Amino acid sequence: MIRRRRTQQTAWLAVLPSLILLPACGQSSDTIASIALHPTNPNIQYVSTNDAVYKTRDGGQTWEKFPAFSARRVTTVAVDPRLPATIYAGTMGDAVYKSPDGGQRWLPHNVGLKEHVSYVNQFVFDPNRTETIYAATTVGVFRTTDGGRSWEEQMAGMKEVHIVVALAMNPKDPRVLYAGTTGGAYRSRDGAATWQKVNNGLIPAEILEASLSLGVNTLVVDPVNPDTVYAGTTNGLFKTRNQADSWERIGQSLPDQFISGLLIHPTQSTVLYVGGRAGVQKSMDGGQTWQAMNKGLKTLNIRTIVMNPRDPQILYAGTNGSGLYRSTDGAASWTPVPLTVNTSISPRAQG
Repeated sequence: MIRRRRTQQTAWLAVLPSLILLPACGQSSDTIASIALHPTNPNIQYVSTNDAVYKTRDGGQTWEKFPAFSARRVTTVAVDPRLPATIYAGTMGDAVYKSPDGGQRWLPHNVGLKEHVSYVNQFVFDPNRTETIYAATTVGVFRTTDGGRSWEEQMAGMKEVHIVVALAMNPKDPRVLYAGTTGGAYRSRDGAATWQKVNNGLIPAEILEASLSLGVNTLVVDPVNPDTVYAGTTNGLFKTRNQADSWERIGQSLPDQFISGLLIHPTQSTVLYVGGRAGVQKSMDGGQTWQAMNKGLKTLNIRTIVMNPRDPQILYAGTNGSGLYRSTDGAASWTPVPLTVNTSISPRAQG
């Protein structure tokens, strides 16, 4: 089993080259792997790059650098939405680390994970009890109910595909989860206890059984109408209006169909953003038409995009070649945010 899973991991790395953290021309800030924003304080942000995790307390003017706490790259960072001094980091090669004090100390939280998982792609928190966390990994979905002290595999029904790239949760019913994999999408209605493949309209019937037929890179649930879910894939953007019973393709006019990042406005469901190899694109009509929003971006290879939870006009984009960018006008323009390290900051525990 482990040998087969490692083979699948290798295949996945080959299929998704623009999601891999490649050496960044000698500069530690060139490739932005992940961005995590504090849920209530917009000045506090975390960014992971090829070689470290960075934190700002002043909205990006200066940064603290937490040197690599393992020999592995940090692939994703996440802030506990209820206890924002608690930070989780997923790595490539060493599973999960947790910081209880805003990044000053990092401790491995790998019981049940380390024997199997080499690459952690994403964390999703249960909003009602944030010690329950789901992790998307290259060997499936794992869940912790004790803040990462122990993890259990949650793969019942997900037999064909073990490489889980993305997860999304229904904000009004946390038992409903969606998993994006290298073979399409799965849905759970019981908190990941069981999964059902939901590829109707997502993958043509004639290639449903093909290995690595369609990679789902990102999933977003409409917070206003949670029956509606968007899937950004290696071959286009898809939408479902019925909890993934069926999918329809949208965004055929996008200049590039490889989608690596996807956002939806928290109160205006028709406003969407996607990121990929053609930069940032914005739709005001639910994905029917799109406009390029790349003014100020030095490179158009977008690794990840996030939105300020309290001000949807403020967006951050992490690139694969020119670092971090911020927009304060709904992506109409972007300005670079250099990861300038403030060496005078003394270590201290602060959310």
